[in-house]
Amino acid sequence: MPLNVLLLFLVVYPAIAAGLLLLVRSDSFRGVFVPVSAALVAAGSIAVAVLFALGGGKPVALSFECEAIDVVLALVDALIAISIAVIAGRGHKPWIVLLAIIQLALLAVNELAVAPRASVFTPIYVDTLSVIMALVIGIIGTGITVYAIGYMRDFQRHADSDRRHVFFAVMWIFLTGMYLIVFSNNLAWLFCGWEITTVCSFLLIGYTRTEEATRNAFRQIWMNLLGGLAFACANIVSGLFGIGELTQLIALGQLSPTVVTTFVVTLLGFAAITKAAQMPFHTWLLGAMVAPTPTSALLHSSTMVKAGCFLLIKLAPACGLNIPGIMLMLVGGFTFMMTSIMAITQSNAKRVLAYSTIANLGLIVACAGIGSPLATWAAIFLLIFHAAAKSLLFLCVGTAEHHIGSRNIEDMDSLFSRMPRLSRFMVIGMLVMFIAPFGMLISKWAAFQAFIDSYNIGLVLMLAFGSAATFFFWAKWIGKVSASARSEVSVEQGVHASEWLAITLMAVLAIACTLLFPLISYFVVDPYLGVSTGVGLDNLWLLSALALVVVAVMVGISGRPSGKGRTLPVYLSGVSLDGDDRVFSDSMQQPLEATQRNWYMEGVFSEEKLRRVGQVVGTFILLWGVVAALTFMMGIGGGL
Repeated sequence: MPLNVLLLFLVVYPAIAAGLLLLVRSDSFRGVFVPVSAALVAAGSIAVAVLFALGGGKPVALSFECEAIDVVLALVDALIAISIAVIAGRGHKPWIVLLAIIQLALLAVNELAVAPRASVFTPIYVDTLSVIMALVIGIIGTGITVYAIGYMRDFQRHADSDRRHVFFAVMWIFLTGMYLIVFSNNLAWLFCGWEITTVCSFLLIGYTRTEEATRNAFRQIWMNLLGGLAFACANIVSGLFGIGELTQLIALGQLSPTVVTTFVVTLLGFAAITKAAQMPFHTWLLGAMVAPTPTSALLHSSTMVKAGCFLLIKLAPACGLNIPGIMLMLVGGFTFMMTSIMAITQSNAKRVLAYSTIANLGLIVACAGIGSPLATWAAIFLLIFHAAAKSLLFLCVGTAEHHIGSRNIEDMDSLFSRMPRLSRFMVIGMLVMFIAPFGMLISKWAAFQAFIDSYNIGLVLMLAFGSAATFFFWAKWIGKVSASARSEVSVEQGVHASEWLAITLMAVLAIACTLLFPLISYFVVDPYLGVSTGVGLDNLWLLSALALVVVAVMVGISGRPSGKGRTLPVYLSGVSLDGDDRVFSDSMQQPLEATQRNWYMEGVFSEEKLRRVGQVVGTFILLWGVVAALTFMMGIGGGL
């Protein structure tokens, strides 16, 4: 099948699937249609990767007449802006209505006055990064929709009305928006996909229609509308100077940077920062936790936030020691350090995952800001490992919450006894996220080397302190999950097959990425960068072998006694009253239960105080970047 047909299928089919899921409300239909559609889209993404590899891994630029598509996507943009204005008006949010109206006006200006001047010869452009993102969307993104089948059945038991048809429809139209982003070279098309993901995120976060969900959904929409306005302004400025393609903008910014490309890249960087939930916009991603777990997994791991990272990695060659590069370095590095520290104080598992997501995205943003080949290498692998491991962890937490009745880490005592299979998957996800020999830590090490090579001591210190905090909160959680305080009855029997399928898929992907790390680096990422990054293949193979040993040990742990040999009673210093329940006699001869609890240091690292500091510093950096770029473009700032 020709590559252009596959690309069209990946963009259009999820939208068709969304329409069918919206119209056909039968649960039995969803139970069959969603897995089949997921398999088709995943197969399509893999087929694109295979055809791309057979073509030598060279970028593919497709040229064709696209006036009709331009009109359709412009109408979609306008419909999104109008819909947001109407919804915000009903919700009594006048400032959001104003932002939507401004965006609609900018769209009209661009479409009627600017777009005809912009040169677009190749509206579709597929390179290695596009293929990597297509695989992430097609395998991980659709896997999450399969997980949602069983999860939403349990979730529905506590809901007043059955709106699952809306939930699944929005998830699938989300995938269309993501594919449009990663394959589009036309900046106007890319913007349309950008806004589709924004409005879908709003609908998913506010799905339950509770007061908290509605409040958090509106917070997400106004923050991302600011990014949308920056993107729209970037399209207008670039269009005025005849630039309508992303590749053209990157080439000009890299080879012969001008005041125009500097300003446009800064605006696009601002838009990406809002989408990637960096300070001061990180609170919208924290608010997304009120939504059902599939939403959290979709937004945090494979789609919404990765759109911002994807754009920044593409723009990395145009960054470095310039205004957009410095802005991205500072925002990303500062966000990584602050949110890693803030995660220490959290006992809510989903909140820990949210802060960890924001922190890792910050590291990717900082690497993109540096723009060197090694920094870009690190950013790509951080994106890959984060997508697989974090989706695995979100799905595990969602399933655990349904079966133990809590998402609090302190309630995960004896999880190895209560949910032995799930707990092993959860531990694997955490190992991939923070410890050698797994790939995330190796990618962080490459980022550390890139920071040193850039002679930016501030970034080096941010990474050092943030990494220390990262080890602290992951080690606390993994210790809690892996400790078996007592033998309890397993509650895994009620986990749906669709949940196990998706969780197993994510675990296999996380492990496979680690084991195949050397091959991905040598055959995929290095050719994309055009240079050898100097990362030793021998060392990567050694780490992969060690990771295989660790995984084999984890899989071999049963989580419960085998029935062979002796099972010794709990000792508790010789004063045990009930070993199974960990009750012993204290110094006053009174029964006391032995418990274990992590130290969260709430008084040391106040989340509220750190949030305020982050918002002030993040806002200052972004304002500096935009003002400096605007001043530079107007010829006032000289060498700013």
